[in-house]
Amino acid sequence: MKIFNYNTVQAKDAGEGTSKVAVRWLITKELVAENFAMRLFEIEAGGYSPLHTHPWEHEVFILEGEGQVFDGEIATAIKAGDVVFVPSGEQHQFKNNSKETLKFLCLIPCVKK
Repeated sequence: MKIFNYNTVQAKDAGEGTSKVAVRWLITKELVAENFAMRLFEIEAGGYSPLHTHPWEHEVFILEGEGQVFDGEIATAIKAGDVVFVPSGEQHQFKNNSKETLKFLCLIPCVKK
């Protein structure tokens, strides 16, 4: 068992195609997690992830703030307490159209970061 505070994990720029998005890889293969990785995303006001797709699903829990999840055609409002399931192969993008930081946990199949 491993217990730690999320603040001990460095927040890094989420990379290409993002704006104002930081990610903390909380649980990874480096912690000997065999099945799932857990990430904490923090999207500042006006920020967004890229509109993209990939062959794995996402399980997302909105912790704080408000925003939208966009599937390429329809933007759906999300807020603290909401759960989002993105099936594999489905286009998706997270946007923060509010004035507060949007924070969410995202679980994916374990990948080497």
